[in-house]
Amino acid sequence: MHGGTIVHEARRRAGLRQAELAARVGTTQSAIARIERGTTEPSFRRVADLVAACGLSLVPQVTEPDAADWSLALDNLRLSVDARVRKHQAAVRFARAGREAMRARG
Repeated sequence: MHGGTIVHEARRRAGLRQAELAARVGTTQSAIARIERGTTEPSFRRVADLVAACGLSLVPQVTEPDAADWSLALDNLRLSVDARVRKHQAAVRFARAGREAMRARG
């Protein structure tokens, strides 16, 4: 996961627009957009500062490698392309339903 993904997720959780986060840290909306797109790779300190500006904390952790992701990837490669697409579409529907449920809870 790159820093832009973390910043985007923190901003989304905080309910902030890029311009609002930019104003909080004294930069421009376009600078935040470049970070989130991965065009610019910020330092860890910068990512932590942006996450803090969203009212959240970035907690680094060193753990043993988890091979579960590789196992899932290998399982997916055994599927046909059409089956992979169907599986992905189902996951997207599930995620959207979860977001809608969270919004409804308010």
